[in-house]
Amino acid sequence: MTATMPLLHTLTRTRRRFLGSAAMTMLAAQMGMTGSARARTTTTSAGAQPAEELRMTTTQLDATPDTASTAISPFRADIPQADLDDLHQRLAAMRWPSKELVADRSQGVQLATIQELTRYWSTDYDWRTLEATLNALPQFTTEIDGVDIHFIHVKSKHENALPLIMTHGWPGSVIELLGTVGPLTDPTAYGGTAEDAFDLVLPSLPGYGFSAEPTELGWDHVRTAQAWAELMRRLGYTRYVAQGGDLGAIVTDVMGRLAPEGLLGIHMNLLVTTLGSPTPPPGDTEEERAALAQINTFTTEGFGYFLEQSTRPQTIGYALLDSPGALAAWLLDHDTDSYEKISSAFIDGQPTGGLTRDHILDNITLYWLTGTGASAARWYWELGQAQAKARAAGQAPPEVSLPVAFTTFPGEIFKAPRSWVELGYPNVTYFHEAERGGHFAAWEEPELFADEVRAAFRSLG
Repeated sequence: MTATMPLLHTLTRTRRRFLGSAAMTMLAAQMGMTGSARARTTTTSAGAQPAEELRMTTTQLDATPDTASTAISPFRADIPQADLDDLHQRLAAMRWPSKELVADRSQGVQLATIQELTRYWSTDYDWRTLEATLNALPQFTTEIDGVDIHFIHVKSKHENALPLIMTHGWPGSVIELLGTVGPLTDPTAYGGTAEDAFDLVLPSLPGYGFSAEPTELGWDHVRTAQAWAELMRRLGYTRYVAQGGDLGAIVTDVMGRLAPEGLLGIHMNLLVTTLGSPTPPPGDTEEERAALAQINTFTTEGFGYFLEQSTRPQTIGYALLDSPGALAAWLLDHDTDSYEKISSAFIDGQPTGGLTRDHILDNITLYWLTGTGASAARWYWELGQAQAKARAAGQAPPEVSLPVAFTTFPGEIFKAPRSWVELGYPNVTYFHEAERGGHFAAWEEPELFADEVRAAFRSLG
């Protein structure tokens, strides 16, 4: 399909604010509310102190952190062999439930899928291959607001590359974005031009992967958005763009509303202004009615993980840290489209794009070896708490005045119509319906995804 530039619809301010408030009303209630935190770190610096609190307004981020705490340290993944041996012992000792009583996934992850995944994990998968891939990339950690943040930072060989910070989601990690590194930083090798190049920053959310776990309350989407702005400032970027899907779309949306100094525009591939709406968006067209039906299916049949993690993350955390099989099943039980593609990769040996057996297990094994199943789940609890406080405050967040780009992928939880995107964002400068891809678009179709990112930000370069 061909991308088109949006017409400037004369939407009323009230309707735009309603959709903008739907998922992010908590923002106004939390503006400027950050605190210090002490956390377990993956790398340490002698005498490091928490970064001074970030002071955020709707137009500018002003931070003057302590010099010692702003150090950026090289990072290298090096998992002890004993941890891998322990994983294999646990896989061999798995206790299986009886087979589901239905022919589909309506009772959860199917026994045949998880058994084949576990078999392959035990006999064929090699973590060291991923470890070598990660260590071939420039990785770093830096302490922001008391938490060590892990990130990959790949600078393009092309001059005047546009800095881009991309945020992963759950049940993903930076692993889901690795396939985009080449196409985005070296576009000429993938059919693009030098003018399409990006300097790429891929941070791990707090409590995910090699980032440290927060040890105090308050590390929600707003605090994370502030941290990302501080990260880009530390890297010396005075102009940059941001992209995100899933939880990363929430962080990116907040960055757009806060508009920290230097942020030029944002691109998302999940419409968070609709998923969080207390009132359904318009269903006037066939396209809108189809999207409403998809949302209804998700919230009635595929919402279990969201409810558990947003209300009782600690409870599920015990299983996620103790059983690799339980962790794998929990991470697979997301949306139907991605589940069926992942299941097919293991059962039928037919991967869809980048959703191969090894890539899927790269992500699951990262969760296991870093022990972040529970801390990642708590992100949803923090989000739920922030939303509840914002609803009680009854205050609307600022609109996103920056340029907004959006790509809808056919296998996403719901296929967002352009009309809904423009209700949530008054300045939509790019909208496109991709031909392939689902919820994990960057993972599944990295080159197509990179094409979308290039097109989204081309006018801002």
